[in-house]
Amino acid sequence: MTTARNERKPLIINAFAMATSGHQSPGLWKHPEDKSPEYNTIEYWTNLAELLERGKFHSVFFADVLGGYDVYNGPQNITAAATSGAQWPVNEPSAVVAAMAAVTTNLSFGITFSTISEAPYHFARRLATLDHLTEGRVGWNVVSSYLESGSRNLLNGAALPPHEERYLHAEEYLQVVYQLVLASWRDDAVVKDRKTGVYSEPSRIREINFEGEYFKVPGPNITEPTPQRLPVILQAGTSKAGINFAAKNAEAVFLAAFTPESLREKIKEIRRVAAEKYGREDDAVKAIQLITTVIAETHEEAEAKYEEYKSYGDLEGAQALLSGWSGIDFGKYGYDEELGDVESNAVKSFVEALTQKATGEPEGLRKTREYLANKVTIGGVGPVIFGTPVEVADELERWVDISGVDGFNFAYAVSPGSFETIVDLLLPELRLRGLAWEDYPASSTFRESIFGNGGIEPGFVRPSHPAYGLRWRAGVTRKEFEQSLEEVRLKWEEASNRLI
Repeated sequence: MTTARNERKPLIINAFAMATSGHQSPGLWKHPEDKSPEYNTIEYWTNLAELLERGKFHSVFFADVLGGYDVYNGPQNITAAATSGAQWPVNEPSAVVAAMAAVTTNLSFGITFSTISEAPYHFARRLATLDHLTEGRVGWNVVSSYLESGSRNLLNGAALPPHEERYLHAEEYLQVVYQLVLASWRDDAVVKDRKTGVYSEPSRIREINFEGEYFKVPGPNITEPTPQRLPVILQAGTSKAGINFAAKNAEAVFLAAFTPESLREKIKEIRRVAAEKYGREDDAVKAIQLITTVIAETHEEAEAKYEEYKSYGDLEGAQALLSGWSGIDFGKYGYDEELGDVESNAVKSFVEALTQKATGEPEGLRKTREYLANKVTIGGVGPVIFGTPVEVADELERWVDISGVDGFNFAYAVSPGSFETIVDLLLPELRLRGLAWEDYPASSTFRESIFGNGGIEPGFVRPSHPAYGLRWRAGVTRKEFEQSLEEVRLKWEEASNRLI
C-alpha cells in the first residue's frame, strides 16, 4: 500500500560508481550485460550521466582508492585483486566529470579525494576548477585513506599513519582548503573592468598565511571564487574519529549499515555529536545509506536475476576487497573459521561491523570467512534488496521509517542495467509515495539540490558550519575580515575542546 504524498519528503537519490569495473560487486564484470569494463571511455560516463539525469538522480558519487587491495594472502600481494578485477585497475575519478557535466544540466557529482594524495594548495585549485566547469554541481568526499599500498606510493614508502592521526591531518588539510577557497578572495574580487583594464582587484585578494602542525601555506589561492564558493563537503566513516569529523564538517555522510535499526543508531550518534559539540542543527548532516537493488516485474524474475548475478561473483575478489577494507588478511582464516575481535589500521568502523553482532542479526550467527565472502559478492558492504518495484519500494520505505535516513546511495550489480531498472521501475513507484521528487529545482547547485535554496545565504553552508565565517564577503574591508577571522578561530577552538 502506498503512503499519501504529503506525509513524505523526497529522498536524496545518488548513484554509486567508481572509475573501475565491477566496483562493489567483484566478478560481475563478466556478466554479458555489464558495461562497466568500458569505464576508461568517455562514452561510458556520458551515457551514464544522461541516464541518471533522465531519472532525476541528485548526483553520481565517485568512490576512489589510491592503491591496490594487496592484503589478502599478503603482504603486498595483488594477485587476487588483479585476477578478479576487484577495483583494479582504477582511473582518477574527476577526469570524466567535466564531460558528464557537459551533457547534463542538473546532475551533480560527489568525488572522493584523499587528504594524503597531494598538497592542499594544488587540490584546492582542482576542486575549484571542477566547481567552475560544472556551474556549482560538485561535492568533495573527504577521506583520509586506509590502504597501505597507497601510502607506500604517496608518502615516500612510509607506512600509513595511525587512524586517529590521519583524522587530525585531514582536519588540518580541510582547514587549509576552506581558507584558500573562501578567505583569500573577496566575493567581488574579480571585476573584469574593460575600461580600466583591471581584471581582479588586488586589494580584495589576501594571503591566508596558514601555519599548522602539518601544513604551511601562505596563499593566496590561485583560482577565483566559484559558484558554490565551497563545494559540498561529504564524508564516510563511523569510527569515533570519523563521527567527530563528520559531525563538525560534513553536509552529507555516507553510511553502510546492514539493518535499518543499526543505521538509526549511527545517524543518532552523528547528529548528537553535531548538536552537542558543534551546535549544528538536526538536519545539517544528511544521512545517505548504501544499497544495491535487483528489480524485475515479478518477484520470481527478480530472485532468478539475483541468483544469476551471484553466479558471476568472484569469491577471491570479494576476499581481496574484504581484506583491504578491514586490514585483516582473510587468507589466514579457514573458510569455516569465525573471525574474532581484531585491531586494524584500515577502516575501523568496518572491522567493528565485521566482528560485532549487528541489530537484527540472529543469535549465534557465525561470521566466517566463507559467509562474509559470499555476502559481499553483490553490493559490497551494503545490503541487497531484490523484488518487484513495489516490494523494493516497501523495503526502502521501511528503512526510512525505522532509521530516519535522508537518502540512498545506489550501487550497481551490472551497469548500466541496475541503474536503468531504478530509473524505469523503482523511481516511478517512489514518486507515487512522495519519496522521490518529480523534477529538479530550477537552476540549483549541488548544495541547493540537497538543502533547498532557502536560508541566510542560499547555496552556501549554514552559519553552524565551521566554514561559514571564513568567507570574505563583498563590501567587507580586509581589516574587518581579519578581525572576524580571529573570532571564528576562537569559536571553533573552543568547540573542538568541548567534551561530550
